[in-house]
Amino acid sequence: MTKKRRSFTPDFKQEAACLVLDQGYSVAEASRSLNLGENALRRWVKQLSEERGG
Repeated sequence: MTKKRRSFTPDFKQEAACLVLDQGYSVAEASRSLNLGENALRRWVKQLSEERGG
């Protein structure tokens, strides 16, 4: 059996990354509460941080 990959909207990704960058959640806390993998959330946080200019 193969697992089907989940896909997320850009809005969801941004909101999830904002939990870490703006609201002070750790990546582990936010990923656990959103039922996400930590690596995916870390990637989204990095992308949003770069878009904001560092």
